[in-house]
Amino acid sequence: MQITWQIVRLQLKETFSISYGSYSFREALIISLSKNGKTGYGECTAIDYYGINLADFTQKLVEIQAQIEKQSIKHPSEFYAFLESLKLHSFLRSALDCAYWDLFGKLENKSFLELNSIKIKQLTESSITISVAPIEEQLQKIAKSDWNKFKVKWNHYDEKALDVLLNCEKEIALDANGSFSISECQKLEENPLSAQFTYMEQPMKTGISNYSHLNASKFANWMADEDYQEKTKLSDLKSHYKTINIKLVKTGGLTPALQLIKEARANDFKIMIGCMTESTVGISAGAVLVPLVDYVDLDGANLIANDIAFGSTIEKGKVLLSEKVGLGISLK
Repeated sequence: MQITWQIVRLQLKETFSISYGSYSFREALIISLSKNGKTGYGECTAIDYYGINLADFTQKLVEIQAQIEKQSIKHPSEFYAFLESLKLHSFLRSALDCAYWDLFGKLENKSFLELNSIKIKQLTESSITISVAPIEEQLQKIAKSDWNKFKVKWNHYDEKALDVLLNCEKEIALDANGSFSISECQKLEENPLSAQFTYMEQPMKTGISNYSHLNASKFANWMADEDYQEKTKLSDLKSHYKTINIKLVKTGGLTPALQLIKEARANDFKIMIGCMTESTVGISAGAVLVPLVDYVDLDGANLIANDIAFGSTIEKGKVLLSEKVGLGISLK
């Protein structure tokens, strides 16, 4: 097996603003694993508020290249055990795990769904993200959009603007990116109108000292994003969050995500498959889990002006899974 990698600059269609900052591009690490004329692809992006430096990852890849290339082709669960032994960051481990699933499926001539006996009963539509802006601008974008579901980013608490959003007659989720206070969250969860939001994501800054104040039995469908990390115990979140956001780079890839979904279901959590701002490489990996989840937020490639790959796509919110083997990814 051979491994190569490259860093690409993903230019955004417009400046993307969240409470952590504003961005006009993302850098992505694209990993390629090849064997017998077949190539699988995986991706992770540089996210500053997660402390991700792709130069560190490329240096690590140089160090472990020989070990990876010595690996024989085996089931992805065995390859993942090997990856865990390398003590890699979850972002890098995810890119390698997804690339391997793509390669393994192509070598076996089977899709990820076939390899995991996943049946498609229905594919929940994805939301599209409305970045931080004055509420009037956000409403204009929602009104002009041909998508049906929206995730609205906020960087502050504004009760009047919340009321306006609730009255816009669209399916709205709210993502505070940690910008609400304890008292504001308590006010929201006591308000019956909060139940009209599809979910309310990561309301406060990360940490148990904050989320311990959230009550999952109240009106708000609190969703854990940054509060759910790779080593977080679901039992710690259960009284406080109703829903968890699974992002492959946080989880460490498709292999652990499959197990996490089982554990989340056993603990009565609802589940969203989410993404970073990433190309069709990363989106195609997340898309194969759509049949298993309640909410979908896989609009990352739709925000990019220079997408680099073909694969599963999201068109006006509808998830169109690639019919090709593996994860169905090919580079342009």
